[in-house]
Amino acid sequence: MKPTATVLCLLLLLAATFWAFESATPRYHEDADVPAAEFSTDRAMEHVVAIARKPHGVGFPGHDDVREYLVRTLRGMGLEPELQEGYTAGDWGNLSKAVNILARIPGTGSGKALLLLSHYDSSPHSSFGASDAGSGVAVILEAVRAYRESGEQPANDIILLFSDAEELGLNGADLFVNQHPWAQDVGLVLNFEARGSGGPGYMLLETNGGNSGLVDAFVAAGAEYPVANSLAYSIYKMLPNDTDLTVFREDGDIEGMNFAFIDDHFDYHTALDTPERLDLRTLAHQGSYLVPLLEHFSQASLDGLKSGEDSVYFNLPFFGLVTYPFRWIWPIFGLAVLGFLLVCAIGLRNGQLHGRGILKGFAPLFACLILNGAAGYFAWPLLKTLYPGYGDILQGFPYNGYLYIAAWAALAAGICFLVYSRFRKLPPADTLVAPLLLWLVLCGVLNIYLPGAAFFLIPGIALLMALLISCLKESPNPYVLCLLGIPALWIFAPFVKMFPVGLGMKMLIAASLMTTFLFLLLLGLLARLPNKARLGGLGLLLFAGFLAGAHFSSRYTPENPKPTSLLYVGQTDTQQAFWATYEQVPSDWTQAYLGPEPERPETAGLHTLSSKYNSGFTFIREASRKPIPEPAVEILTDTLIGGRHHLVLEIIPQRDINRLEVFATGAELSAARVNGVELSEDYLDRRRGGKLVTHYVSDNAPTRLDLEFPAGEALELTLYEASNDLLDNPWFSIPPRPAETIPMPFILNDAVLLIKSLHFE
Repeated sequence: MKPTATVLCLLLLLAATFWAFESATPRYHEDADVPAAEFSTDRAMEHVVAIARKPHGVGFPGHDDVREYLVRTLRGMGLEPELQEGYTAGDWGNLSKAVNILARIPGTGSGKALLLLSHYDSSPHSSFGASDAGSGVAVILEAVRAYRESGEQPANDIILLFSDAEELGLNGADLFVNQHPWAQDVGLVLNFEARGSGGPGYMLLETNGGNSGLVDAFVAAGAEYPVANSLAYSIYKMLPNDTDLTVFREDGDIEGMNFAFIDDHFDYHTALDTPERLDLRTLAHQGSYLVPLLEHFSQASLDGLKSGEDSVYFNLPFFGLVTYPFRWIWPIFGLAVLGFLLVCAIGLRNGQLHGRGILKGFAPLFACLILNGAAGYFAWPLLKTLYPGYGDILQGFPYNGYLYIAAWAALAAGICFLVYSRFRKLPPADTLVAPLLLWLVLCGVLNIYLPGAAFFLIPGIALLMALLISCLKESPNPYVLCLLGIPALWIFAPFVKMFPVGLGMKMLIAASLMTTFLFLLLLGLLARLPNKARLGGLGLLLFAGFLAGAHFSSRYTPENPKPTSLLYVGQTDTQQAFWATYEQVPSDWTQAYLGPEPERPETAGLHTLSSKYNSGFTFIREASRKPIPEPAVEILTDTLIGGRHHLVLEIIPQRDINRLEVFATGAELSAARVNGVELSEDYLDRRRGGKLVTHYVSDNAPTRLDLEFPAGEALELTLYEASNDLLDNPWFSIPPRPAETIPMPFILNDAVLLIKSLHFE
């Protein structure tokens, strides 16, 4: 291949890769002055700023402020908001008093209603909730305001639901779906969420049946920047992650669409979830979804969205969302296999393919897969060994994570070029047969076990065409081969980033393997490039450069602070007290209380409280005991009826608290109610670690337990009562955190924790 063609083809591939990411979201432009009937990102951002002035988890002062702001804003739009309040415990045993905010715009028809959904609580106790989910609330407010300004009359009722206590266990959604009369009117839910502070918003479906009806309706609505694929949908269904929309599907059999962004995952649930870190381009993308969907679904019938059939779908630049039904999967695959056999026959007949060369082509293929698979598999364990502080970022994605993704992608590409440079005497056509055969086998397996990934066959067909051209022409046009590779880049390049960002750096292996697959799918062109060894060296050089950049940016700074944790733990039974932390590598601020040689928590018999990632205390140190008022326990009923022990007690806080966690061990509970909410038999059977309930307390309310267990068996209740006021509690004088640290998310933090045991027989 001529040097000019080589350079131009490589530049074209780089441009196509850039466009795969760049075209996913709209560009942001200042738009505060656009007409009132149009959506404005700047006006939506004003709501984000108002919502995220301070942390507003359930039971915290900022929570009431946000609710009052939203009610006031809805009234200012001419709506009549109402509040729905009640205790729920969801499926996780997390009890809270949720206060949902609702409003309804009447339609001219009598069909099902469209529900717009986002939650207004932030994660306790330090998250400002700008992205999660202030952004969703703001987009709904601005889109509905613009819609009403347009003067358009909806055919369907439009319900606005700003749910509460989503972060605690989807409690507000549970309260609405199972207790509010409007729930039975809903035909479709559009839910806006976030798990980071930037990047494209991914569309994910929630349905109990097939997805075809929802996919077709989404396409008909005409969103300009769709980012969605049926592989993500299939993976999402297998993961334990839930949103409010899950409750609508599971409890109400109501269809819906999630729109959520996940980039900058390190901001998720932290004190960094502020308006300043929310990407305005991301906010504009969320608005670009809702505006056309609101216009479409406010008029279209919502009665025919359920379907018994699934569709394969994926987005491509310029083409939008490409879809086809599952029933096409095997016919398309069969045609691809038939085409492969015919092309191989043509190549063998005209002498462009050689049996021995085809067999040799498997050697570089498997070498690339094995080397890059191993490099990706051991990457994160190695990085955590070299940088143990990464263990304190519980999201599993450090601030310099994008540099690591780029590094391992460059390494994978470099290894591929170096491996194939060792087989330069292998005819280019022969090299294509092995990856194409592997791709067909892989796609066949995916068709069986993960049919949502059936679109992986599309770039394989482009590789098949490259093989056909190579079999017909000894020196094919390199630009044609380059153009055939662009669909592979548009489909697969985003996955190189998406898997490690969405699932954590343990998925660096996905970045390595996806890059390898991309190389193999582009092999029709890349196998013909001269100087593959130099390109391999460039890949290794880039790997070293990205690693160096990651190393020099691994230091914690005020912009990228270290998550830290500190708790005071008092045991009322033993009259002992401890300082405790969840940090793997304690900061200087934390070590001032733990000392140079802290103990492990097992030495004091401290057990793990419930947390998102099952994190436990890492270090403790004995502390002087403070006279913190312990909870009062009032026994209301303690009787034996028909061989069953019936126990009713009330736990009354004697100080301002935020959380009470109750563990029950010993006797097997046959029934349990907490503040009037019955815990299901299924939950009681599967509860882990003995946890009975976590009560996220509002207004310092007491916790009432109604328990039933076999007579003659002993029941041990352990109470963990916590207040998140360690830094301003009058019994302590804790200095403020240094600027390069933040509270660690997902765990109990900055807390004064008292542990008290109760025994019943």
